[in-house]
Amino acid sequence: MKVKGAVTFLPERAERDTGIIAGRNAVSEALKSGREIENIMVAKGAGGSVLPLISQCKKRGIPVKEMPRQTLDQKLPGINHQGIAAVVSCAQYAELEDILKAAKDKGTNAFILILDELEDPHNLGAIIRTAEASSVDGIIIPKRRSAGLTQTVAKVASGALEYVPVARVSNICAAIDTLKENGIWVYGADMDGDTVYNTDLTGNIALVIGSEGRGISRLVKENCDFLVKLPMFGQINSLNASVAAGALMYETVRQRLQK
Repeated sequence: MKVKGAVTFLPERAERDTGIIAGRNAVSEALKSGREIENIMVAKGAGGSVLPLISQCKKRGIPVKEMPRQTLDQKLPGINHQGIAAVVSCAQYAELEDILKAAKDKGTNAFILILDELEDPHNLGAIIRTAEASSVDGIIIPKRRSAGLTQTVAKVASGALEYVPVARVSNICAAIDTLKENGIWVYGADMDGDTVYNTDLTGNIALVIGSEGRGISRLVKENCDFLVKLPMFGQINSLNASVAAGALMYETVRQRLQK
C-alpha cells in the first residue's frame, strides 16, 4: 500500500481482488474518470470533503450506502478509507440496443433474461454462467436494488461475463416496452402462471426472474405478456433464483432443440 499525504490508495492488486477503491481522493478520481461504479459506501457522520462526493454520486444515480464506521472498518480491514469507498464494476455494461442487435445478428429467435431486483451477487454470477451455456443473447438488470457486476459476480460466473452482455437500465418496465416494440414476448416467472412445460418458448422471448424473496414486482408482473411457473411438489413453495432461472433457461433450450 502506498500512502500519499493523508490519502490511502489501494494498490492495483488489492483493487483487482476486492473491486473496491478507498479514500476520498481515490473515489473522487474514479468519479471524474467516468468509471463504472456500483455503489458508494459511506461511514455515518462522515463530513467535509465526503459530502460533495455523495452529492456527485446522487446526481449520477449511484447508490449511496450509509453504514456505521465500524462496519466499513470491517469491510476494509487495515485500510485508511477516510469514511468513503467505492465498489467498482468489473466489466463494462452494454446498452439495451446492443443486446437487441446481438440477438438479431445471431439469426435465431431472441432469448433475453430480465432480472428484477436480484440482489445476491452469487445468484447473479450463477445465472450469467448458465445464460452463457444456454445461448442467452443478453441480460437486463435495474440500476437500483440489484446486484451489479462486482468481482464476486465475475468469480461465480467463471468467465461467462466475457461473453454475455449485461445492460443496466433505469426502468425495467420501460425496457420491457422496448422489447415488445421489437417483437419480443415477455414471460414472467411467477407461481400464478401456467406450467412452463405447457408453454411455447420457441419464439422471440424474454424471461423475467424476480428477486430472491419478493419475486417479480407488481408493475413488472403486470407488464409481462405471460406468466409461467415450475411445478413444485415439496413443502417449500419456492426455488433459489439461480436454480429457477437455470431450469427455465434449459426448458427453453430443450424446446428449441426439438422444434
